[in-house]
Amino acid sequence: MGRILNFLCAAVLLLKGGSLAAQVYTTAEPLRGHVNYLADERLAGRRAGSEGEVLAAEYVYDRLNAAGAVLLTPRQGQDFSIETPQGLLSSRNIVAIVEGSDPQLREQYIVVGANLDHLGTQEVTVDGRSLTQVYPGADKNASGLACLIELARMAAANRYMLQRSVIFVAFGAQEEGLAGSWYFVNRAFAEIGSVKAMVNLDMLGHSGQDHPLRVYSSISRSVLNALIDKTLEEPVLVPPVASDGLVRPSDHLAFHERGIPFFCFTTGAARETRTVRDLPSTLDYDNMGRLCNFLFYFIKTLSCEKVMLQSGAPVEVKKEEGVYLPADCDRRPMFFNGDERKFLTEWVYKYLKYPREAINAGIQGTVQVSFIVEKDGSVSNVEVVRGVDELLDAEAVKVIGISPKWSPGKIDGKAVRTRLVLPVEFRLRK
Repeated sequence: MGRILNFLCAAVLLLKGGSLAAQVYTTAEPLRGHVNYLADERLAGRRAGSEGEVLAAEYVYDRLNAAGAVLLTPRQGQDFSIETPQGLLSSRNIVAIVEGSDPQLREQYIVVGANLDHLGTQEVTVDGRSLTQVYPGADKNASGLACLIELARMAAANRYMLQRSVIFVAFGAQEEGLAGSWYFVNRAFAEIGSVKAMVNLDMLGHSGQDHPLRVYSSISRSVLNALIDKTLEEPVLVPPVASDGLVRPSDHLAFHERGIPFFCFTTGAARETRTVRDLPSTLDYDNMGRLCNFLFYFIKTLSCEKVMLQSGAPVEVKKEEGVYLPADCDRRPMFFNGDERKFLTEWVYKYLKYPREAINAGIQGTVQVSFIVEKDGSVSNVEVVRGVDELLDAEAVKVIGISPKWSPGKIDGKAVRTRLVLPVEFRLRK
């Protein structure tokens, strides 16, 4: 009953334009404006390293500055370079902070992130004519950036409600091996040891039964549910669904590798996602506003936790001489010019077969698999580091073991042996 009353109170404040709504809540219109700009054809799909990505970075910088956050990077961003098969690519992160109000806790940080870049453009031939197709990326991930901007505004206007400081980051080059978030964690942010949690905003534009707000996290389900319940004591309208297992790789991965608890919020991919039809007109901005309102109070809950969270039991990665981790590399291993996400979606989940015996027995879960990408790109030493069941474990090892060659990880321009650990999810549908 108390939770229902909170929902009703929030609705009344929104309708009446009460002081709480004026300070804390956001509405559809600013979100629509952000997405319309970021997914406009002038930005040509925001490919990493392109002028479109630069324009997106400058837009986010200007909006975070106007929101009242303190910028920690110049307008052109915190720049970094990536070695790609096409040559050296330059990208950038935009970083801002809203300082917490507690003298003891404000030197600790909650990072809120969303990626800047998307797929850019593609040349196609139609009836003998060459045409340029633009991938607007309205949901992927102009929606996350729009929410990032509005959350920064809400946080700056209500900083007295936050005890830890909140850092807002627009990550460049997600489509290039999650390079921006890796750079932030491993090279750019000296106080990474004081980051207590990471909130990742990745595709928040859809709604309905097929697209509820979901949260994936590295912490235990019981602790996650307690955090959600605590947030639902606030005047919020959209409770998320806590999903089992780890979400496929996104910008939270570099934080997870450091043992920092993460929370990835998403309404999931739609049919339009990563196509030329991912347009601003396909998004539900009213629902995005409701999601932002929940997310603000969730971030507030994290910022005020006296005993901070621990990430779920970390996977023990075997250390061997001459074998590096992705965080050690200047360039992570790449799968056909893509990252681990591409490997999972275009290889593992394409060829993975759910064992019939496991289906009949109702067995499901996430198998953590370790393997080495050798200097020549071949995959070796495939083994389970956290299993679920012999049937599922064996299938995950088999599919990864027959992987095509990767582009190896590199340090100082030289190929190195690199160990990866990936979650392979087996989920039964009701």
